[in-house]
Amino acid sequence: MLLSVFVVAISLALFFMAVFTLWWQMHAWRTPETLAATRFDRPEGDAGLSFSLLLPARHEQAVLAHTIERLLESGHTNYEIIVIVGHDDPETAAVAERAARHDPLRVRVITDTHAKKNKPKALNTALPYCRGDVVGVFDAEDQVHPELLAHVDHAFTATGADVVQGGVQLINFHSSWYSLRNCLEYFFWFRSRLHLHAQKGFIPLGGNTVFVRTRVLRDAGGWDPDCLAEDCDLGVRLSSVGKKVVVAYDSDMVTREETPDTLLSLLKQRTRWNQGFLQVYRKKDWRQLPTRGQRMLARYTLMTPFLQAFSGVVIPLNVAVALFFDVSVGAAMVTFLPAIAAAVTFVFEVVGLHDFGKQYGLRVRFVHYVKLIVGGPFYQVLLAGAALRAVWREQRGRNEWELTSHVGAHLTDAPAAAGPRPDAPAAAGPRPDAPAAAGAAPRAAAPALGEDAHR
Repeated sequence: MLLSVFVVAISLALFFMAVFTLWWQMHAWRTPETLAATRFDRPEGDAGLSFSLLLPARHEQAVLAHTIERLLESGHTNYEIIVIVGHDDPETAAVAERAARHDPLRVRVITDTHAKKNKPKALNTALPYCRGDVVGVFDAEDQVHPELLAHVDHAFTATGADVVQGGVQLINFHSSWYSLRNCLEYFFWFRSRLHLHAQKGFIPLGGNTVFVRTRVLRDAGGWDPDCLAEDCDLGVRLSSVGKKVVVAYDSDMVTREETPDTLLSLLKQRTRWNQGFLQVYRKKDWRQLPTRGQRMLARYTLMTPFLQAFSGVVIPLNVAVALFFDVSVGAAMVTFLPAIAAAVTFVFEVVGLHDFGKQYGLRVRFVHYVKLIVGGPFYQVLLAGAALRAVWREQRGRNEWELTSHVGAHLTDAPAAAGPRPDAPAAAGPRPDAPAAAGAAPRAAAPALGEDAHR
């Protein structure tokens, strides 16, 4: 009897969790009007804002030059690129220095001298030197559309937003079985789920293609230097004090990225994100949200990585209990509810994969659909392992940053984005009336000190 009650309780919890997650995941496709509202509006008139684009780069010499080149192709007229490099990373610094010499009006190099380095520390190092009205963040491997800044500028002006979150999409779906699922996760998250969060007034921001008014960012104290999910933390803090966040997604405007190149890299990346979400949950800034519904959404969202990993392990165990243990017929039937929800989710994922290929002009073959379904349980096991590892690390006080390496796999897989518009004005330097930086940090010229032990 007790076993039957326990099995029913777990099954119902898993079922409702799966239903809620699926409902939120499909938010953008509920109606044609909802889908249309998720897109960027077409810019009208001249640019009104200036941008400081932060580009933290850590051992990214293989991809950094391409990213800077793409940013310099922007059709916007008022922007600067600030590349942040480590004092102990001469290879990446050399690439950044070459770009700065080639276009000194657009590109500056700031050196991060922290003994232990991570992304939020690098971003905070550059924040005092930002001259733009808006601070934008990109990663060193990003492939950025030349018209993105113009659309973001218009989004700020038209909506009065404090923050604009653009879309990010992993592209190299055919690199491996897990890349396929990783790409689809990003597709659902940026295409749909983040729009729901923005609508509800609580949003964990994405790691890049996020733009924040410089004044708002400085008032917030920048990024938390000790948080492993600094993007999520910033979004939670800004949401908690009522800042307006707008999410816009257009397949032509997304920032294209690559998946981690090995399973171990993916495991470490997910561990870092999960641990970061747990850190944000424990900081309790989300408790300042004004409504109970927002606080419930925050609690569920910040715990979602662990709940998903838990469900991936428990669902097959639950079915095994129903088949091989002595439970009542009713309890045995209830145990199959999570499996039914999982099957429905697989159907929507198949449809989503088709839409992903259509949106990005990528050929999705039958074998990819097979890999999507067959790889599902194994991917859940990976997520479970990452979540367990994150809890273990958090309990032991281990919060060193595990760097994800990039090899540029997305640069050959994705169709080339369009170049600048024929009618776009020529690039210009920062606005003449922009205040000068209060001095520049020393550029990276120190000899190599070897790889950080904490990496």
